[in-house]
Amino acid sequence: MKKSLIKNYAKLIVKVGANVKKGQDVIISSSVSNPEFVQYLVEYAYKCKANSVKVEWLYQPLEKLNVNYQSLEQLSKVYPWEIEKYKQHVKDLPVRIYIESDDPNGLIGIDQEKMMKASQTRRKIFKPFRNEMENKYQWVIAGIPSYEWAKKVFPNDTKKVAYEKLWEAILKTSRAYEGDPIKNWKEHNENLAKRTAYLNSLHLDYLHYYAKNGTDLKVGLIEDGLWIAGGETTLGKNVYFNPNIPSEECFTTPKKGCAEGIVYSSKPLSYQSHLIENFWIKFKDGKVIDCHAEKNDELLKQMIALDEGASYLGECALVPFDSPINNTGILFLNTLYDENAACHLALGMGFSNCIKDYDKYSFEQLKQKGINDSISHVDFMIGTEDLNIDGYTKDGKKIKIFSNGNWAF
Repeated sequence: MKKSLIKNYAKLIVKVGANVKKGQDVIISSSVSNPEFVQYLVEYAYKCKANSVKVEWLYQPLEKLNVNYQSLEQLSKVYPWEIEKYKQHVKDLPVRIYIESDDPNGLIGIDQEKMMKASQTRRKIFKPFRNEMENKYQWVIAGIPSYEWAKKVFPNDTKKVAYEKLWEAILKTSRAYEGDPIKNWKEHNENLAKRTAYLNSLHLDYLHYYAKNGTDLKVGLIEDGLWIAGGETTLGKNVYFNPNIPSEECFTTPKKGCAEGIVYSSKPLSYQSHLIENFWIKFKDGKVIDCHAEKNDELLKQMIALDEGASYLGECALVPFDSPINNTGILFLNTLYDENAACHLALGMGFSNCIKDYDKYSFEQLKQKGINDSISHVDFMIGTEDLNIDGYTKDGKKIKIFSNGNWAF
């Protein structure tokens, strides 16, 4: 892949994704397999006048060793320095850049039960700090290829060919392969903003999803909820940033306790290095009451039982079946990309900024309005070429939102 394209992509992540500003501290999380690309990110962050840039290196084989050899008690332990670190983050609000490139099967062989129990314990301790920082800092998730990831996506190609193919797919779906990436994203965000403006003008009460695969689900919406898409703006400093590169979704947070029916997955879900395949989830009074997967059924059930909120919906996202990502015909085996291929739902934590004037309410008040609370947030894909979505207003007016997998407007 041309170095100029890769450098422009790094610039896009820093300037459009994170939108690093003068005097800000930046933390980059990345696999150890990406030193050259991380160097580009660091350089562009400093060119944006960042105060400091620190890198947190990750390595899946070490994670496996730690989980498999440590006791559950040791693995769950939170040290005082970790608490102090979070307190400092709450104070400084550093910009976060997350680079995804892990092998989709890199954690196979790990003690799944131990890892999930330890994660559950640690997340509960850190969650108050994360809630305190919510919507106040810039962050972005973006992907770059690794040879291991590329070979999983393109198993019939050599490592080198697969790597180049994945680079091309990532750059194209991120609008960074042709033209000016920054201009491309400006136009993309403008288009998404028009769609969310229309959705918000409808003041919908609930959505009805239905398709030939058996999906028949009604999901209630929060009365003063908002549809948002593309870029977001931080509280306080009002910095506009794009948290996901790529992103095709218009999304909102549904009302907790208001989901009835059944929904079928349309793509495998890559979760904890395993694929959960061909699954369905049934809701009553907003809560999952039954589910089944043809592959990794037990993992699906563990995911839904992570905590009380993990069995309720936290997101409804609208993505046309005729999307740039879906049109590649590639299963990326990475939720950042696969969730932006077609419509999806998410179990777990809802988004507080999907409430009008959310900054005027406490977190408890937002929960009373219908925002679901959980230590997890897991997206799963439901979009098909025949998916229909009807919106209904409080007075019973029916408005076609999706027709045969794509926008009806």
